Formats: sequence, structure tokens, C-alpha cells
Amino acid sequence: MPRATSTVERSRPLPCRSALPCCRLIRNRTSRPCDCPRAVRPCPPCPRARRPRGGCARCPPGARGRRASGATAGRTGQRSGAARTDLAVEAFAWAQARRGGALAGVQQERRAGTHATVHRVRIRDMQAARALGKAPGTYTTVESAGLRDRSQEAREEVLRLVTEELQALLREQGVGEESAVLVAGLGNWNATPDSLGPRVVGQLLVTRHLHALLPPEKRGSLRPVAAISPGVLGLTGIETSEIVSAVVRQVQPAALICVDALAAGSPQRLCATVQLTDAGIQPGAGVGNVRRALNRQELGIPVIAMGVPTVIHALRLAQGALDGRGAGADGGGDEAVPVRPQAFPPLLRDAHAQATPMAGADGQGVAAAAAWMDSLIVTPKEIDVLIDDAADLLAGAVNAALHPGLDLDEVLRYIQ
Repeated sequence: MPRATSTVERSRPLPCRSALPCCRLIRNRTSRPCDCPRAVRPCPPCPRARRPRGGCARCPPGARGRRASGATAGRTGQRSGAARTDLAVEAFAWAQARRGGALAGVQQERRAGTHATVHRVRIRDMQAARALGKAPGTYTTVESAGLRDRSQEAREEVLRLVTEELQALLREQGVGEESAVLVAGLGNWNATPDSLGPRVVGQLLVTRHLHALLPPEKRGSLRPVAAISPGVLGLTGIETSEIVSAVVRQVQPAALICVDALAAGSPQRLCATVQLTDAGIQPGAGVGNVRRALNRQELGIPVIAMGVPTVIHALRLAQGALDGRGAGADGGGDEAVPVRPQAFPPLLRDAHAQATPMAGADGQGVAAAAAWMDSLIVTPKEIDVLIDDAADLLAGAVNAALHPGLDLDEVLRYIQ
């Protein structure tokens, strides 16, 4: 007769199923998996888990230590500075600064225009992906300081560049001009800095329900497009990835375009940069709220992610101030500037007062304030206007890229 198991013994925590020395215990065998940031592959939660390191009967053999490539890179990025930015161009600059030279497996291109600059970072292998904290793929950044100043010439040039880059990504992924595309506007429509995705979806020309009714001569100019705004877990009680994957299975599009608000590492890039990538997206990665990734490995179709940075960690701002440098385009700054604590907001002024006695040339003094500033995220005070401008810009670019029949000049007049 098998020995009865007491309630105390059943609730006793088990050793970490990630088998890493940094994390010894999980909370209990029926709750969420190990929370250790260094865990490579914690065993998924299962009420039937009974074995300390082998997972449960439903866990496939060898599941421990295996993750999708994007998830592995994202988890690695949380341990580095890349966790504080969604922009690959910034993560690449920080990785180069840490290593003191070129980074193997990464290619960078830069093309300057009249009012905008295009940066392209190609991550070729997993070693480079882990160094940058980004999944392998192509990351294109279009930036213009004129977007913050609401310059019409800058907006027109950025719109043309973003449209061209989005069309190029669709062609590289083998998406035909008449193939159906699903657009997902990620984010919380009740939080202004996070409402970029829902606002873009509200301005898209959706045609999936009308495409079959169009005359043959018009079908080549308008692609079947569907759009969804899944909200966030706190509003719906459903993970974004669960909603999107269910819609993808039902609609069966040829590609998915995800639009989301991003986090930047430099204040100069807030609402002045557009990033596009064919590597998919991991919602919440830039602000430390990592959710399940939306990429080709998870969904089985090409996933193109695009977004505009609308928030920045306060710790990044404090670190730039304590280092005595202006936060330049790549997070470093071009020349030293005097530190003036009296010009800081009260919160950063207190952080400077605490960290100054320990601050050195390398800016290590910011660690004194890191414990309580780590979760503080800030956004520009004029975010209401900037988020509307960004939504108009991205919606115009997506409409022009997906519907060849639309005249780009008409789209430009629309966003004026």
C-alpha cells in the first residue's frame, strides 16, 4: 500500500527545475515557475508536477534548458543594459561600448537623408543576439528630431521611408501583394503612452470583409486587411499572445504586423523614432513586464513588429546625469556637460544626493538609487499630442504599404 503524503509535505517547495545554482527553490509545485532572471528554461507550471528536476509527466523529455531563440535572447537582455530599451540601435551601441570594439555577428548600416536618418542592424547569430538581448533578425530604425517639433517636411520624409521599409520587409518574407495581412495594435488604450497600437488600428483601412465584393479591376490595388486590438491582460484577463494566436488560426493571414509603444534608452529618441523588425516582438520587454513572444516560431507566419518609443526608464536619465554626459543618440553623449542637480526634478535630485558620494567617472554611483528607481518609467509631458502624431504617421505608412492603390500623396495630405 503506497505511503500517504501529508499536506505539509505536498506544499513543501521543490528545488528549482531550471537546475541553475542561482535559484534554489520555487514557490510551490502548483504555482508559477521559477522567477529567477537567470533561469534558461523553467519547467512550465503543472498541477501534476511531482519530481524535483524532471518536471511533470506532461513535460517533454529535455524540455529543461531549451527555449525559443527570441525568448532566450530576451531573457539574456534583461541581465544587461539592453533590458532598458526596445531599440536595437541603442542595444548595439551599448554592447560595443561594453566590449570596446566591433561585435561579431552584427552588421550595421546608416543612411542619412534630408530630415531623417535610417539605421539598420542585422543580428546574424545567437551569440550576437544574446549580447544585444534581441532576437536574430533585421532591425530598421528611422529617426528624425523634426517629429518632436512637428515639422511637416520631417513627417513626410519619415512616412515615405517607413512605407518603403515595411514594403521591403513584406517582400523579403514572401508576402504577395494580394495576400491577407492581419494587423494587431498592442497596448492599453486607457494609458496614453501605451495606446499607440489601438490608435493605429482605429485608423486603418480594413478590407477583408469587402475584398470579395470588389470588382476585379480594383482587387489588385486593395489587399485584404484585418485588424485587432487585443488589449492587455489587466483589461481582458487573457494574454495578448493567446488572443492573437487564436485569431491567426481562424483568419489564417499570410503575415502579422504588430504595432506597439516601445521603450527608449535616450530621451532624444522619444516619439522621434520608428523601429521596424522581422524578428517579431516580445510585449513588455522594454519595461520589464515580459510576456510571451509573438514571432514566426510561435505563430507559424511572418511577424513584422513596428513601434515608436514613448517611455524611458528614470534610471537611464539619472545615469546620464550622474555620468556628467548628455544622453546622446546612442545613449552615450558627445561631450561632457556640467552636472546641475538644482535643475533635476525632485525625484532625480534626491537620487543624485544619495549617489553622489559614491559616483565615479564610470557612473557607478547610480546603483545607490537603482533599488527604488528601477520601476519608475517616465514619458514626455506633451505625450497626448505626440501619441496622436505617431498614430497618424504609422497608420498612414501601414495603409500605404498594404494597399498599393492608395496614392502616397493623398496619405500625406491626410496626416497634415
